Amino acid sequence: MKTSFFQYTLPELEVLFKENNLVPGLPGKLFNWHYKLQNVGPYEEDISKGAKEFISQNLSFDLPEIDTVHESADRTVKFLFKFQDGKKVETVLIPSKKKYGICLSSQVGCAMKCSFCHTGLQGLERHLQTHEILGQFLAAKQWLVKNRPQDSHIATIVFMGQGEPLHNFDAVKGACEIFITRQGFSMSMEKITISTAGYLPGLERWKAEMPDVNIALSLHSTFKEKRDELIPINKAYPLDKVLEIVNQIPKTKKRFVIYEYLLAKGFNDTYEDAKSLGETLQGKRAFVNIIPFNPFPGSKYQRPTREEIDMFKAELDEFNVPSLVRFTKGDDILAACGQLNSKAL
Repeated sequence: MKTSFFQYTLPELEVLFKENNLVPGLPGKLFNWHYKLQNVGPYEEDISKGAKEFISQNLSFDLPEIDTVHESADRTVKFLFKFQDGKKVETVLIPSKKKYGICLSSQVGCAMKCSFCHTGLQGLERHLQTHEILGQFLAAKQWLVKNRPQDSHIATIVFMGQGEPLHNFDAVKGACEIFITRQGFSMSMEKITISTAGYLPGLERWKAEMPDVNIALSLHSTFKEKRDELIPINKAYPLDKVLEIVNQIPKTKKRFVIYEYLLAKGFNDTYEDAKSLGETLQGKRAFVNIIPFNPFPGSKYQRPTREEIDMFKAELDEFNVPSLVRFTKGDDILAACGQLNSKAL
């Protein structure tokens, strides 16, 4: 049975080729061909007949099937990808000037059961493998080249789609390693962000194992009762322990912790909420993304008014904590933050 080429990091592929007595430099050439140059056809240059046969017999280059595509009025694109076992995930291209950010899924569904998230209602079906994560990027890129050829550059990657990325640590780590490999995509680490609800077992592995990409913590409230409701794993992995680990992650001038704060009307948008958030983050190398709640079918929360959002941000500003209100894109096709659910279509 063939293994996906996109499953292998470069060192893993080098080991495979060495074990089969193939030319040592070939893995790097294949990475350059399929990732950096993003060629669809097979590599034909400077390759022996034996290497061709080995690749043909042992490696697959199949990508996820595009089940459906939804295009928003604001040019956001949401894909429903189907894998070989029939499982499906959603992936989103988010436009910004003449480039895109891509929001990747790391699991089919999610086990975290966050009450503000449509994916949380789906439950966890399975983890994605590294090649299925990379496949989302490559298939979305191919769609852009075909359908928006003058506007096809994917500049940033966020692991903020379906699933808790650190619950699927090894596959996400493998995908990040391929994204940043010089012979591969050669993406800058600061262009990749992994979001977590505060999954402590994964956070404890981060410093020693994860490439030096950005981390975004879904904070949403500093009050235990409210965070317990929004993020049930807060009961098992309390915020103080999560912040202790997050504060140990090295920061640089271009790299800091992003704190995501979902703003739900009448729930966590009060003066007291903003004051507590400011006191918690004051003096830290932090940035807050304020995300007005994006409604989805069956949701119990509401989006605050623009005035309420501005009041919350103004109070946070008093603590000199930099923040930005993340304006919603793609909500007309349920592609905005918290709206993804591959079983809801």
